[in-house]
Amino acid sequence: MFGPARFRRDRLRLRRPRFEPPTINRLIPNVLTVLALCAGFTGLRFGLMGRWDLAIFAILVAAILDVLDGRLARLLNGTSKFGAELDSLSDFLCFGAVPAMLVYLATLHQWGGLGWAFCLVFAVCCALRLARFNTMIGDPNPPPWAGAYFVGVPAPMGAFLGLLPMMGTIQFGPGLFDRPLLNAVVLLGVAALMVSRIPTFSTKKVKLTPSMALPILLLSALLVAAIASEPFLTFVIGGALYLASIPISVWSQAQARRAVIDDEPLPAPALPAASGEVTPNSRSDTTTTA
Repeated sequence: MFGPARFRRDRLRLRRPRFEPPTINRLIPNVLTVLALCAGFTGLRFGLMGRWDLAIFAILVAAILDVLDGRLARLLNGTSKFGAELDSLSDFLCFGAVPAMLVYLATLHQWGGLGWAFCLVFAVCCALRLARFNTMIGDPNPPPWAGAYFVGVPAPMGAFLGLLPMMGTIQFGPGLFDRPLLNAVVLLGVAALMVSRIPTFSTKKVKLTPSMALPILLLSALLVAAIASEPFLTFVIGGALYLASIPISVWSQAQARRAVIDDEPLPAPALPAASGEVTPNSRSDTTTTA
């Protein structure tokens, strides 16, 4: 009973499961996620060098790669728990920690520890927003309007909005947008938007019709031309338009909620109680004691 055969069986039973390499469908989105992480962290290097324009472009490249890896994962049916965890870690670094550090290095270092506290609040709120997003993915019964809206401002857009004063400084020069007070207020406001439950528009389930192809191509060409000629002015205008769309998204989701409630069937009326049956309303309110 305690010979070599028993020892081999126990050894096989205690052996750890082997790591199975991911398939190519799951590997491609993960490669894009790693590239996004590298781009975001490289933005911090540019910030340490004082190249704020290159640092902002590195964050934007990370945001583009972050959008592409999720779309490719759904398109190739390559979603996995490993990819989701890696994506969350990359998002926190690229859109939480690095933008906060860039703002601190650019302006808030003038306030010392107080400026660092504002950056910590922004990074923590980004982490909380990502954690809430991950827990909401497994909801088995999401509301009908869940696919059309985000809950709060997504992390890439939060990083974009948090860097708007830096973009304004690059475009219009120092004197207004590089003030620590303005940057602190923007960081706190964006941090509150990320952890809030305000609905914001999502394009994940937007369906395009053939008639929309030509206008979208023309708008894409105009956007590329604007970014090529005046990139930071285009970014500032885009950020302002996104902020202006938040009240519209709140009103639109309220309308969607009302439409769903109106379409729900009314509950069946309760049947009347039979004669002699005691109902809660027919019981006496008085009590007797023995």
